Amino acid sequence: MPKPTGFMEYRRREPSRRGVTERVNDYFEIILPLPRNLLLQQAGRCMDCGIPFCHAMGCPLANRIPEFDDLVYRGRWRKACENLHSTNNFPEITGRVCPGTCETACTLAINDDPVLIRQIERQIADRGFEEGWIKPQQPAKKTGKRVAVVGSGPAGLAAAQQLARAGHDVVVFEKDARIGGLLRCGIPDFKLDKRILDRRLEQMKAEGVQFETGVVVGQDPSTRHLTRDFDAVCLAVGAEVPRDLDVAGRGLENVHFAMEYLTQQNRVNAGEAMGPDESRIIAKDKIVVVIGGGDTGSDCIGTARRQGAREIHQFEILPKPPEAVNPQTFWPAWPTILRTSTSQQEGCHRRWCVLTKRLSGLGAAVSELHGCEVDWTDGPRGSAMTEKPGTEFSMKVDMVLLAMGFVHVVHTGLVERLGLELDERGNIRIDENHMTSHEGIFAAGDATSGASLVVRAINEGRQAAAGLDRWLLRR
Repeated sequence: MPKPTGFMEYRRREPSRRGVTERVNDYFEIILPLPRNLLLQQAGRCMDCGIPFCHAMGCPLANRIPEFDDLVYRGRWRKACENLHSTNNFPEITGRVCPGTCETACTLAINDDPVLIRQIERQIADRGFEEGWIKPQQPAKKTGKRVAVVGSGPAGLAAAQQLARAGHDVVVFEKDARIGGLLRCGIPDFKLDKRILDRRLEQMKAEGVQFETGVVVGQDPSTRHLTRDFDAVCLAVGAEVPRDLDVAGRGLENVHFAMEYLTQQNRVNAGEAMGPDESRIIAKDKIVVVIGGGDTGSDCIGTARRQGAREIHQFEILPKPPEAVNPQTFWPAWPTILRTSTSQQEGCHRRWCVLTKRLSGLGAAVSELHGCEVDWTDGPRGSAMTEKPGTEFSMKVDMVLLAMGFVHVVHTGLVERLGLELDERGNIRIDENHMTSHEGIFAAGDATSGASLVVRAINEGRQAAAGLDRWLLRR
């Protein structure tokens, strides 16, 4: 352990954030590094708790958190960087976008503030790049096997890197113009500067990973080409079917899926040209309603604020969670409590238990949202929702963004042509080695589990790579 009395001597110290009035005028990252002397103190709060629930239950990657905390506290940064990378391919990314399930599982969280794990992780990785400790890792020998990875999100990139380091020749296919998948397109720059992603991709290229962009696998190359020219395939295509709003007026103009909106702004930030038939989705001077209370909805709020929206409203159909302690969720599980994101802090009107009933418009564009409040009651078959009488309302809107989550992987195209079996939720069915119903084709990430966390996707990619590698070496 770092310091036996550290958790009593030092209080949790949050990293500084750029001021709201400054940051809403740009898309630069919000969270600032903590001075190293203070970060060492934060690492020193890690206690000798016997069973590190942060590692065993809180982290899908099983990061060895007490070990790298101890190394940071003792100033052994390079060793901490090696330790962190032994379980996590992209700690500089998870240290920015992971919600920190490890922190709520920290033993200190029972009756105190948890260790500042996520920020420590981020700054270990960032220093590793600054000092040149993070270098390409070449395999001991090449296997002569060729592997195709379809999709370049966190699961696909993790799988590709693990497979390349195992000695296989890896080609990553991405349908978009740039590599990164969700990391590139879906997460706003103010949460993840894309230069952070680019420097990791340079490492992967130096390790021999090849990237092919603008390729819709299943069309060009065809599934026949894929299975003929590669010894194995790993599908990491995500869960890209969004949950839609089935109400009258859904087809009006200025009603958009959240990912369509976020992706376009990221492309604009990167200087990419708009398509010939593409219209700019812009919130400037508009009244914007975001339907959905999760992280994607929060990202829409921050983006709309930076675009100059006049008003921003966020509707969540579920009840408002408790503000501090929820008696229905127990440590070390992730607690369902009220959280306020940096985007929500920048200004929006939040409402819970709101059901959108219909949209109406002037001409082709949306101009009003009609809804009501709902009640939730627990029953033998779970919670049931009923509309609350007398709570109907209408409000003026200029833009509606749908951020209600994702349903499952896209079935048409690649999945359908390969004839892959699906589970009851519409995800790709896999076995214990991550192989699909098609021999030699593996799958990982949201395509198999449904939409989840980046850290879980990385773990899925690593597990799929391990299963694929074992299968190849037996052939």
